[in-house]
Amino acid sequence: MDTQQFEKLLLQVQKPGRYSGGESGSIIKDKEKVDVRFAFCFPDTYEIGMSHLGMKILYSLFNSREDIWCERVFAPWTDFEAVMRENNIPLFALESRDAIKDFDFIGFTLQYEMAYTNVLNMLDLAGLPLKSADRTSLSPLVVAGGPCVCNPEPIADFIDLFFLGEGEEVDLEIIDLYKEHKKKGSTKEEFLRAAAKIEGVYVPSLYDIEYNEDNTIKSVTPKNGAPAVISKRIIKDMDKCYYPDNFVVPYIEIVHDRVVQEVFRGCIRGCRFCQAGFIYRPVREKSSDTVNRQARALCENTGYDEISLSSLSTSDYREIEPLLNKLLGWTEKSYVSLALPSLRIDNFSDELLDKIKHIRKSGLTFAPEAGTQRLRDVINKNVTEEEILNTCRTAFEGGYTAVKLYFMLGLPTETDEDLKGIADLGQKIVNEFYSMPNKPKGKSVSVSISVSTFVPKPFTPFQFEPQITKEEIHRRQEYLKSCITTRKISLSYHDSATSSLEGVFARGDRRLGAVIELAYKNGCTFDSWTECFDDEKWKKAFEDAGVSPEFYANRLRDYSEINPWDHLDYGVTKKFLIKENETAHNEKTTPNCREKCSACGAACYGEGVCFEKR
Repeated sequence: MDTQQFEKLLLQVQKPGRYSGGESGSIIKDKEKVDVRFAFCFPDTYEIGMSHLGMKILYSLFNSREDIWCERVFAPWTDFEAVMRENNIPLFALESRDAIKDFDFIGFTLQYEMAYTNVLNMLDLAGLPLKSADRTSLSPLVVAGGPCVCNPEPIADFIDLFFLGEGEEVDLEIIDLYKEHKKKGSTKEEFLRAAAKIEGVYVPSLYDIEYNEDNTIKSVTPKNGAPAVISKRIIKDMDKCYYPDNFVVPYIEIVHDRVVQEVFRGCIRGCRFCQAGFIYRPVREKSSDTVNRQARALCENTGYDEISLSSLSTSDYREIEPLLNKLLGWTEKSYVSLALPSLRIDNFSDELLDKIKHIRKSGLTFAPEAGTQRLRDVINKNVTEEEILNTCRTAFEGGYTAVKLYFMLGLPTETDEDLKGIADLGQKIVNEFYSMPNKPKGKSVSVSISVSTFVPKPFTPFQFEPQITKEEIHRRQEYLKSCITTRKISLSYHDSATSSLEGVFARGDRRLGAVIELAYKNGCTFDSWTECFDDEKWKKAFEDAGVSPEFYANRLRDYSEINPWDHLDYGVTKKFLIKENETAHNEKTTPNCREKCSACGAACYGEGVCFEKR
């Protein structure tokens, strides 16, 4: 399609900048001079995908090699999808506007279970068969990585191979293997059998699943030389790990429109609901010199005037204060602001507040997660009410008047008393503000409480727990609302239907592939967007497939049951998860990784916090 015709079509949509390409920092190559073309697909809108750090890293890494051209692809919003289908425009990559069905690889990053129908829609828009078994030629290969790959079974029928863990090394190993097999004229099957021998690569077609009469899994059997257990890959030395010195700078506003600088991977804490805290173990830090150097290069090359430090718990970074000193040494002069997300309540010091005063004046965000000490002990949050109130007092004394608190609803063993504790804690924070003798004159306090619904996830101590039903989610939300009696506290919470569906797919097996396909064919896409989500269509898909969502979401699982992900190894052992689940039900906490090793299994990688000199 010529540029003039394309631009005319873009005038019919709400945000043409999502599809135009040509941004500063985007990489154009001569397709005749590369061996491998890789379409990096983000199954959501441009604004969300362009905010994703993993895409920025891999886009730059792949393109740093002369033989690879990696291009970006995003899910078109409903208005542009209609234009594409009406005008027979196949899904294309932003850099070249070439149809992705002609590429060597179509790679999806799976960040959220509710994006699965978008994956199918993108394959359909590309003009490709949805199922892996129906795509018989060597290319394009449909591959996927990201956190959802720790249980990829619900979407296994549609993907040729999955990358477990961190992709910087394993992705390139697969690309090199593909180049060899393309040269030899291998079949897709020959390539996939060879790929399955690379550590961190899971080829679902090489595994047969058998079920018991009660619908639980009886066995997972590898074939054609595939390994019985597939282990995730990690990058061991973060200072030597590839990191881009430039980002693509979008023309339109995106969700996180700034430099994102990673400081470490993993988390020492072991909160029992948090999947990321377990699947990214062990903690591996970058030195403050490396972080400072990389952040400065990105600001200079992109022109961004804000840096966000990225990790699961930024204030747990051991060099946080030296790092802030280094960053403030040049950011203040350059009018570059800093953001510190993911701060812990229990290590928020006066010194840190003093640094933050130089950084930003917006409200502070903390995550107590539960309203009572009993429940915080159950989830291993290791934060006391006194620490929460002291932290808020410190912030108020530092001039802050807005605090945002994140909580979860539906946690294992939760009672109405725990829910009331959320409202009571909010009220105590309000009272703390007004009890200060030197509170800011003429200012009032605002406490925002955000409540998400607990979803049991694989590779957490709560992977065995039932999720509460939709009806019970709604009842608890209404009860919590009734406990809040002041306008100084605002409450927001998530839709119960999407949380329940996320709970189904998080711990589902391959039989859910039929449900996803039916829902997609019924018109389900952008299921994480309230304006697009259609619960009735999903209910019908489950009914037509003869599959019970309650079986996956609302059932207590026996420790001895074979889970759909038990043949995948993320370094954290099932034995450890069982022990932690039992400890949770005894309302006991476990020390963090720097205080005491709890023998989770992540020491098998030979790196990180497990081997620091204590």
